[in-house]
Amino acid sequence: MTNNQVPSVPSDKRAAIDAFRKKLAAQAAGVAPGQRGRLIFALDATQSRQPAWDMACEIQAEMFQEAAKTGALQIQLAYYRACEFETSDWVSDGRALADKMAEIYCRSGNTQIEKVLSHARRENACQKVSALVFVGDAMEEQEGVLFAIARELGLPVFLFQEGDSPIVSRVFAEIARLTKGAHCSFTPGAARELAELLRAVAAYAAGGRQALVASQSAGAVKLLQQLR
Repeated sequence: MTNNQVPSVPSDKRAAIDAFRKKLAAQAAGVAPGQRGRLIFALDATQSRQPAWDMACEIQAEMFQEAAKTGALQIQLAYYRACEFETSDWVSDGRALADKMAEIYCRSGNTQIEKVLSHARRENACQKVSALVFVGDAMEEQEGVLFAIARELGLPVFLFQEGDSPIVSRVFAEIARLTKGAHCSFTPGAARELAELLRAVAAYAAGGRQALVASQSAGAVKLLQQLR
């Protein structure tokens, strides 16, 4: 071996190193080694949200790709439209989630954020949920009710606001504060901006704060500025 050659790491030792890194990431997230992080991906599917829904369909697979770098991830889709509030089974691959989302069309109706938060609370009581993601642009409910549920939720909520409504910003920011999550706004139609944020949350759900720090992406930086 010449002086400028770097010795390769034996495959068995590399596997041991990778396993140790995943163990550390899992501990940071409060997930036992061998278990998957669980993330609820909730979306406002009222009529005005169709462009954003189509955008989310296109980029959601990136959450799985990012999570795969540090651990494993299960995602459950939740959405509301008209008088409906629906949830999917827990899935562990992007294609299954994309197929489910492709079947759904937005319909007019009021926001149902209370149902999203209540559902997340029930799921977390049954089995630990790493994080709740909510993407929306409106809030038409009693904020006091939302804050009360948020106080006892027991998991971080990451609220991604499309647009710049001051009322929505204030309520979303308070829910994030109460749950030790984060609130970020993104420009309507900015797929890359939302994709960065979703990838960052996926890293957090799969590998904890340590994985978010290691990511060093723009989305990760935004979230880390708020996480406590």
